[in-house]
Amino acid sequence: MTRRRSPRPIRDAAAEAREQVRALDAAVFSAVATTPSPVLDRWMPRLTNAADHSLLWLGIAGGLYLTGRSRARRAGLRGVVTLGATSLIANQLAKRLHHRERPIQTLVPLGRLSRRTPLSSSFPSGHAASAAAFAAGVSAELPAAGVPLQVLAGLVGFSRVATGAHYPSDVAAGLVLGSTVAAIGRRLVPPVPTPAVSAPRELDQLQPRPRGKGVTLVVNPASHSGRGADLTRVLRRALPDMGIVELHESDDVAAVMRRAAAGADVLAVAGGDGTVAAAAQAAIERDLPLAVFPGGTFNHFARTIGADRVKDTVRAIRRGTATKVDVGYLNDQIFLNTASVGAYTDFVRIREGREKRIGKPLAALVAGWRTMRKDRAVSVTVDGRTRESSLLFIGNGQYQPHGFAPTVREDLQDGLIDLRILDVSGRWSRFVVLLATLTGQLARVKQYHEVSAPEFEIGLPGGPERIARDGEVGEASDHLRVRAARRALTVYRAHRS
Repeated sequence: MTRRRSPRPIRDAAAEAREQVRALDAAVFSAVATTPSPVLDRWMPRLTNAADHSLLWLGIAGGLYLTGRSRARRAGLRGVVTLGATSLIANQLAKRLHHRERPIQTLVPLGRLSRRTPLSSSFPSGHAASAAAFAAGVSAELPAAGVPLQVLAGLVGFSRVATGAHYPSDVAAGLVLGSTVAAIGRRLVPPVPTPAVSAPRELDQLQPRPRGKGVTLVVNPASHSGRGADLTRVLRRALPDMGIVELHESDDVAAVMRRAAAGADVLAVAGGDGTVAAAAQAAIERDLPLAVFPGGTFNHFARTIGADRVKDTVRAIRRGTATKVDVGYLNDQIFLNTASVGAYTDFVRIREGREKRIGKPLAALVAGWRTMRKDRAVSVTVDGRTRESSLLFIGNGQYQPHGFAPTVREDLQDGLIDLRILDVSGRWSRFVVLLATLTGQLARVKQYHEVSAPEFEIGLPGGPERIARDGEVGEASDHLRVRAARRALTVYRAHRS
């Protein structure tokens, strides 16, 4: 009879390894605690107290919000959300699964002790976990902040040992936990990629207009909560010879643009993307260059062509530097960014109403879920195949990232139309799409279709649907002819070194 080998030696080896780790842990803690250092005595209690209840990190997040920059605000929001999730896991799960007594604080100099003596389990360090989570969360959206925040997080973790609150292994476990939660968060909700405005292959040289002579600006004073009026005052000083036409609520925007273009050498526009599209149409009809000032809320087109700052467009007009970009046509009407039919108009409205507060990826999730719950599908026929489309996206140029949260374009000279179709008509489709969106795998599921080509013929066999171009809802149609007009529009663009 064969005897079973006893597992005791394995258990004994594991127990011995644990004891060695505990001994090393205690030795490192003792070395730090007994090291005489005025620097540690003065700064470690202040740092660890500042991180109590995550006040340090919430203060940094508040500072990021006050910058007014959308990327900084998204970074702060991601950091706070990651911190919250990590704190919940560390304090309500990890500490309950493994109880460990706190270090004996008699070794720590009295002046170095923190003002609050924790009573919960020592393992893992909640302060360290929150610090690592916030630093990693913020740096995912704002890489420039990564190194200073990670250094600060490491110092907070060290302060927990120096003030006698934790053993080194508690801090190490907290740092690993926070970093892991942040990594999972990046996987579930990918950060918004940095807009990569590609340098044009060549800049055209037009007539320099240092004072704006021959330029006619059409501006919507009410755009962006009245900031259009402020922009007008700035431009009057920067380009004093430029003519200015103000739009009023009752105006036919397309007619005003045509009249302005008829008497101009250069057509300029300041307003939302719908207003810019009308100006682009008038400029193409008269073969004029177009100067775009960021006068709307989102300024998608202006950002894509590198005209997201007023001073850049002013400099381009003064120097006469321009480039050519593509435009899209849907049923022979222009669009510069996106077009859609059906529920995608609802998707865009919901997403854009939230993305300034919570960032585009999270806003896209909320918008997608709310739109899918409405159970509104449109039959779409492309290349002879009919699908039930809950969301139909048509882009001028290829958008990034792949999946159903298109954000930026790296090139407006590729001559392509970006078509994306999301089908959630099946029984389990909503669940599959939501799970795929959360895990970043939407491009791999059969409910999602993405293709690019210079033109498309799209049928709507279920009947006419309203068409939206650049956020403006237009006519209804049951057939869509979509094409890219390559380098059809000349736009002013400053050279950025």
